Amino acid sequence: MKKWLVVAALAATAVTGMAQAKEWKTVRFGIEGAYPPFSWTEADGSLKGFDVDMANALCKEMEVKCKIVPQDWDGIIPSLLARKYDAIIAAMSITEERKKKIDFTGKYALIPNKFIAKKDAGLNFDNLDGVKIGVQRATTHDKYLTDNYDKVEIVRYGSFDEAYLDLASGRIAAVLGDASALEEGVLNKDGGEGYEFVGPSLTDPKWFGEGFGIAVRKQDKDLTAKLDAAILSLREKGVYQEIAAKYFNYDVYGE
Repeated sequence: MKKWLVVAALAATAVTGMAQAKEWKTVRFGIEGAYPPFSWTEADGSLKGFDVDMANALCKEMEVKCKIVPQDWDGIIPSLLARKYDAIIAAMSITEERKKKIDFTGKYALIPNKFIAKKDAGLNFDNLDGVKIGVQRATTHDKYLTDNYDKVEIVRYGSFDEAYLDLASGRIAAVLGDASALEEGVLNKDGGEGYEFVGPSLTDPKWFGEGFGIAVRKQDKDLTAKLDAAILSLREKGVYQEIAAKYFNYDVYGE
């Protein structure tokens, strides 16, 4: 009798596992839409940028339909866990802290992090006591400043666009972000000649992770595997490089 019960339990487990397996016909990507060149929002509300193009290319490679879901950064992980979408592609750094809640694909980009300030701001990175530096809230940049600059006055924003406005008005002295976003959001804009990168180039994986990855719920390991295979395939076919060349004048994938 006991043997029969064990066999029955194993059979039930197998059936349950089969029932839970998902056939991915559509993949919904959560994208911020406020972090150029990775993503931005057009006047008509549509999203554009490297992450958007990558999402569409990945869906094509996986032979699934693609749906883009706009999502503010503050709620981007909770909304993934709440099943508002299936994956996040939003220049999100792969960090140990985040891996406690979600899974990641391997990296799809790796970019150094920099400070930007008005030219001749005269910032002394050996002594930033009381200096106001802007970051996007709940990012790796926020954590880095919190852990390493206890006397800096950290000003947190919902989006980098808000931080740029305060930088222009003089309310803050600098902004910390990834170099490509700062370049696109400030240096390449009208009036960008009045700003410059300052201070060190930051890449320490303790704070900035292993690069940008696509975030997936832990239970959807089959989707993570599909996305990993698709990223590799896009790189092997040269599709990744073609997409990246539209937005970056350097190797955004890194070593």
